Amino acid sequence: MNTSLPSIQDLLKKRAAEKAENLSPAVTADPIPASEPTPQALAPASVISASARIKLTDADTAQKFSEKMGSIKLKEKETESQKMAASIGIPVINLKGFPISPEALALVPEEQAKALRVVCFLFTGPELRLGAVNPEDPAVKELLFELGERNKTNAKLYVLSEESYNQGFKLYAALPKIKQIVKGVQITETELEKYAAQMTDFSSIAEVMKRSSVTEVLAVVIAASLKLGSSDIHIEAEEKGIVVRFRVDGVLQEVAVLGRDQWAKIISRVKLIAGLKINVTDQAQDGRFTIFQKSKQIDVRISTIPTTYGESVVMRLLNPDTIALEFEKLGFRPASLKRLTREIERPNGMIITTGPTGSGKTTTLYAILSKLNTKDVKIITLEDPVEYKVKGLNQSQIDYSKDYTFAKGLRSILRQDPDIVMVGEIRDLETAEIAIQAALTGHLLLSTIHTNDAAGAVPRFLSMGVAPHLLAPAINAIMGQRLIRRLCDCKQPVTIEPELLAEVKTQLESISESSGEAKVDMAVVKFMGPKGCDKCNQSGYKGRLGVYEILIKDQTIEQAILKGSISEYEMRDVAKAQGMVTMAQDGLLKAVDGLTSAEEVKKIIGF
Repeated sequence: MNTSLPSIQDLLKKRAAEKAENLSPAVTADPIPASEPTPQALAPASVISASARIKLTDADTAQKFSEKMGSIKLKEKETESQKMAASIGIPVINLKGFPISPEALALVPEEQAKALRVVCFLFTGPELRLGAVNPEDPAVKELLFELGERNKTNAKLYVLSEESYNQGFKLYAALPKIKQIVKGVQITETELEKYAAQMTDFSSIAEVMKRSSVTEVLAVVIAASLKLGSSDIHIEAEEKGIVVRFRVDGVLQEVAVLGRDQWAKIISRVKLIAGLKINVTDQAQDGRFTIFQKSKQIDVRISTIPTTYGESVVMRLLNPDTIALEFEKLGFRPASLKRLTREIERPNGMIITTGPTGSGKTTTLYAILSKLNTKDVKIITLEDPVEYKVKGLNQSQIDYSKDYTFAKGLRSILRQDPDIVMVGEIRDLETAEIAIQAALTGHLLLSTIHTNDAAGAVPRFLSMGVAPHLLAPAINAIMGQRLIRRLCDCKQPVTIEPELLAEVKTQLESISESSGEAKVDMAVVKFMGPKGCDKCNQSGYKGRLGVYEILIKDQTIEQAILKGSISEYEMRDVAKAQGMVTMAQDGLLKAVDGLTSAEEVKKIIGF
């Protein structure tokens, strides 16, 4: 016996036939001649209309039924995904209608997302979320780990259904249209060109900001900052307005004063894109976001603190171009460069940099690492935080909330069998002792320590409690450095005040003969000074350059360290006698070469 059920199409046809039969007029049993019209042709117009409506209704019913069945199947797939997620202990996410930011989506290339069937649907800086159709795929797990390490973020995995994946993946079609993104704020190339044309100097920048809506102000501020090459953006709430200042070439310059009534919206906008708590105004907060450009990414680190009239916001632009300098182009004089190169090419020992915040220490360290970064060496860095991501380096970030300190991180790093180690800063005895042990056991270690100059590093180590007999053999070289402004091309010859000229002469004449520097004939030197033009915004300076002093350890300096008690002044005298050119002297030699002014050297370094 045939027990198969009738198909949906058969049932629909039967139902239509029954309805048509009920609506048809009565006919005789006599056969109808072929020449006579059919009952349908004789039927009233109203009957024909009803029949047509029945056929339309049946087609509509079939379509709705098909849509319903499709919806049921999608729910079944979602249920399957939920069951799989529950079985493997991974949460599930439905991306339909989920606001995926272009910044998050761009972290995984489209080809890779398609191959692995994954979508990065959330990235706030501290947190990253990756959805996958096959979360147990080893390649997916490897990608999750890579994303977490590369972006120094807390990366977590979610389960996606096929439909959810399709909803997220189709957003890639719109991604190439976005040329530059500031999380939540899109700055297209067209807008940048428009802003660039309008913003030729600080006064014009202020006018553009005042004409912009609140939602555009932040985009304008960032675009202007990028155009001027500033390192920091300061937005400060004051009693009668909002002050916007840029740090350009190390000097803060006021750009604009906006209306006080805009403060609430501007600070909310800043906090929104940085992932900060908008309703928290009485506590300091830290966050970050990323600016995506066609050829690079610029990370922006944000700090807010409460002030009398609101909050102070500082945005540091971590432009990778600032660390792209080659080691040989940092600004070392030939004799000093030769000495330092010899020390960094040693297989072990310590290279230490000193100087205040913003003196270029990070740039110097990364330039050295870039020179040493070859395929046959393993380089690991320990930083707080990781400011610049460099290909080929294994970069690890300090996390005090998880008790991952410099000392503990350094211990772990040494188990990784590195050739070269970079520690962001030596702050305490424990870190110092581990660093010294690393330097004495076959590793080249680079780090920084907070002192005013190179000579002050040794007394600082000794004051921490470091044993002199360990410190002396561990050190290779200590650098002190500052950044001074470079004269713009509009520079002009100037006459130095007699008092300053006498000080300059004393400094240059005291350079040791063993330094390798030629004697300066003050009688023929022509010093240059600032003039001012549109290119430098009438300041006379454009860009910065480093000034350095390099203390190279030799037998005399090693013996001085072994004494165990030596002052900064005594160490400086010993180093100068051995040929060290001080920062002041290095800066004045650059002034003699016309790269900067004597006044700038005096202002930044002092004599």
